Amino acid sequence: MMSDDKKAKQPKYEVPLWHKSNLSIEEAAAYSGISRDKLYEMTNRENCPFVLWLGHRRLIKRQVFDEYIANMYSV
Repeated sequence: MMSDDKKAKQPKYEVPLWHKSNLSIEEAAAYSGISRDKLYEMTNRENCPFVLWLGHRRLIKRQVFDEYIANMYSV
């Protein structure tokens, strides 16, 4: 039988990046091979279609990001 302390310390769910709806900047950099600095620059643009702002935190909408990158010649 598990004690209450062990139950509380169970690990978070580990979801593969390609299954997540939204990615952090760090996850998007690992996923795409685009640097964190370039992703910050891209998401700072007012018309960026794949950024989701949560207060001051930005997330990357993975599916929209995939489509955006697929249609771009250069970033």
